[in-house]
Amino acid sequence: MSGIWLAAHSDPVANINSFQSCITLANIHGQSQYECIIGDNGELSTNNKIKVFSGTSLTLESSIIDIPTSIVSFHVDLTEPRIPAIAVAAGPYIYVYKNMRPYYKFTVPSLPVNTLEQDLWNQAKDEKIDVDMLHKMLDNIKNDADSFPLTPLSSRFLQTPSHQRKYFVALYKDNPLKRQTVITCLDTLKKSHPEEDAISCIVIGTESKDIYILDPEAFTVLSKISLPNAPVFIRSTGLYDVDYRILVACRNGEVLVYKKGVTKPKFKVTLNSHPVGVERVGKSIIIATMNRNLTCYSNKMKTLWEITTPADITAFSLMDYKPKNFKGVAVGLGNMEVRVYRDKFLIDTLELSDIPVMLAFGKYGREDSNLIIITKNGSFNVYILKRSTDLSQGEISATIGPAPQQSQKLNVPRKTKTYVDQTLRERESGIQIHRQFTHDIYRMRFKTAQNFVQALQKHLTPISTSEHAPLKMAANVQGLGPMFRVTIEIMNTSTQVPIMGAYLLLVTNETLYILDKTYINLPMLVPTLTYNVNVMVRCTSDQGIVDAVNVFVYVKGKTAPVLTANIDMPVSEAAIMM
Repeated sequence: MSGIWLAAHSDPVANINSFQSCITLANIHGQSQYECIIGDNGELSTNNKIKVFSGTSLTLESSIIDIPTSIVSFHVDLTEPRIPAIAVAAGPYIYVYKNMRPYYKFTVPSLPVNTLEQDLWNQAKDEKIDVDMLHKMLDNIKNDADSFPLTPLSSRFLQTPSHQRKYFVALYKDNPLKRQTVITCLDTLKKSHPEEDAISCIVIGTESKDIYILDPEAFTVLSKISLPNAPVFIRSTGLYDVDYRILVACRNGEVLVYKKGVTKPKFKVTLNSHPVGVERVGKSIIIATMNRNLTCYSNKMKTLWEITTPADITAFSLMDYKPKNFKGVAVGLGNMEVRVYRDKFLIDTLELSDIPVMLAFGKYGREDSNLIIITKNGSFNVYILKRSTDLSQGEISATIGPAPQQSQKLNVPRKTKTYVDQTLRERESGIQIHRQFTHDIYRMRFKTAQNFVQALQKHLTPISTSEHAPLKMAANVQGLGPMFRVTIEIMNTSTQVPIMGAYLLLVTNETLYILDKTYINLPMLVPTLTYNVNVMVRCTSDQGIVDAVNVFVYVKGKTAPVLTANIDMPVSEAAIMM
């Protein structure tokens, strides 16, 4: 038994057949009554349903075509009352429900099809090859390790008996070839605000080793990340519009951390066993593995601690109880126990009559601290955390007081002669050292100001300070080579006075580059408008030598340039021979 839990409800005939990622708690009707939403695989995974439990009864069932693999709740808009939507992943689709009514269906982008496979089916459609040749060639593609996997249509054709192949080709030859992936895991990521009911993006992990981040309003792909292996768990933190981190646990035991805008993992660690659960607890990450271990990592994936559980880990859930400022994990074990850990310390053990396979902690009904437990035989159980519970009890009390390492003397090295001499020198010559430092820093500031004034006087900056011609210039280079396009942007920064009689002069190393025009007259420059000038530059060298193109802006009647810009050209690619 347990001292911190109250057994509130038990339904031994709920007949739930599912797994950990297919359970969530949400206020789906906006009535301050939280429900439990479960993706049920049914018996032998044939009668797939979305079940909604409220209080002590099953209130809603909704059939779904494929086996649900993950369920999350998230907000898609700012309308009142704040009712979250439910996203259910099944096969290559995400079914979005609002008020438990179908709201949107998203399909994961299709994968590329093998061009040789496409050509073979086209030839079979035009009767240029027979079905035996089609079967032989598709079998060769299947055994080729370097090619794309076959589409489901081709795979099904290879399994068809020889006497039915002709009929199969005649029936399906006009069907387009498609190669779809399936969704393995889901998570949510706040878009622009950190509030609990703020709009969130959906983060999708697929069997094709990709991660997609979906816009919650248009349901379009905002970002894509390619992984080295198929993901099984995703945990996101941060804001999509500001900065975020995505932690991915892969099927091969690798854990990767990706940063916004970076396609390669910032941190990476390889586990000793396959992961069965991942949760982010505060600023640390706790990973449960198949070898009965709970391992805690920092945000930089450095190991902080590791403990071993007495049985196999069958369920894993985060426990975030804000009234008590408690953050920990609930671990379901194969010996019919649910253990609560805070860091590496055991807080409580709940004994059950069956093996737990799904756990969810949070609001249910009108209570804030409920633990939903689904067992192996399909029963639905609700436990309420006692409000008088002291979550600091148990082994965590052993942390009170100073650590025993504080009583150990540090092995401080002895002072060397060099250290002593340097200390004496600084003590005796402190005034001279400070004067020399002050002299050097003043000299550096003087040189900086001198060079800045010199650049302004010689018009070596891309922004003009002249009262008669206040201009701003920017340039960029497009192309891989040997032909480049240089786009020069000119803007009159004055608010009222137009500029007339301006022209561009371009100078470069004629042995490396050929310009299609070196002198360009500019039209009347209207204030605050941007004028674009395109210049084609051809690189004549194939030795990888680069130089700069100098751009000068003159105004008629002036002998000195108003603006100057040096455009560094990139290394040119070799010319493609046609």
